[in-house]
Amino acid sequence: MKIAFMMDPIGPINIDADSTFRLAEEAQARGHELFYYTPDNMYYREGHVFARMSSLTVRRVKGDHFELGEEKEVNLADLDVVWLRQDPPFDMHYITTTHLLERVHPDTLVVNDPFWVRNCPEKLMVLDFPELTPPTIIARDLKALRDFKENHGDVILKPLYGNGGAGVFKLTRDDRNLASLFETFTGFSREPLIVQKFLPAVSKGDKRVILVDGEPVGAINRVPAAGETRSNMHVGGRPEKVGLTERDLEICATIGPRLKERGLVFVGIDVIGDWLTEINVTSPTGIQELERFDGVNIAEKIWQAIEAKRS
Repeated sequence: MKIAFMMDPIGPINIDADSTFRLAEEAQARGHELFYYTPDNMYYREGHVFARMSSLTVRRVKGDHFELGEEKEVNLADLDVVWLRQDPPFDMHYITTTHLLERVHPDTLVVNDPFWVRNCPEKLMVLDFPELTPPTIIARDLKALRDFKENHGDVILKPLYGNGGAGVFKLTRDDRNLASLFETFTGFSREPLIVQKFLPAVSKGDKRVILVDGEPVGAINRVPAAGETRSNMHVGGRPEKVGLTERDLEICATIGPRLKERGLVFVGIDVIGDWLTEINVTSPTGIQELERFDGVNIAEKIWQAIEAKRS
């Protein structure tokens, strides 16, 4: 197959952790022809969606992990698969790319389905499953946020469309910084805030469960660094080997069919204790850590699911 990766610049990636690199590496091993472009190089013109892209070869050599061919204009309709793998922020630029990709999908298979990537932001899709999630409020109204905090005590405050642990704050029952944080966030953004009841189980880790075409294939535990509430690996969280509990499987059995029917092939959900906190569909990570811990080729499972859709 002819496969293009729409992603952020490939040069700075960490080849020992980056999931997109691992997906490209596995695709190359399976004999597929790879291409690469950044989101800024995609455009609509006179009824077609094009991108200026280069052929791509990857290799697991630090500092020399990729080689690009000559950049050429390619009609996305001439490809078999396009991977939507740019990182958030999930802003209007990101949303526009989903609109453009939707014009070629499913004749050119876009993974994950751009319509549902746009309509299932990480912190909003969980609202479909209130029985699985901690008490949550999404609001831009300070009084509503104050009332929620008063009812639930310790809480976690996050920007609604943030990622990687950026802008995440723990507020204790007696903390008086809610109004100040509210002013700070609303001063530069029109987004609402999301606030959830704090889950003390986060001290034992924030579990990332990987699902492929709606089925769980494994998990890693991300443990916060000393003095941190956040467990994201971007901010120093430590990955650990971990198994799937009965509660994890119950959560996956509930949400899995919805993910599959929406064309969300590669998904990473976040579970703290017994509670689902996020469903990551934009550019989930965790493949390489899971493969090292469990000795399972997760990238192969993802490509098998995609190849089945194209056969």
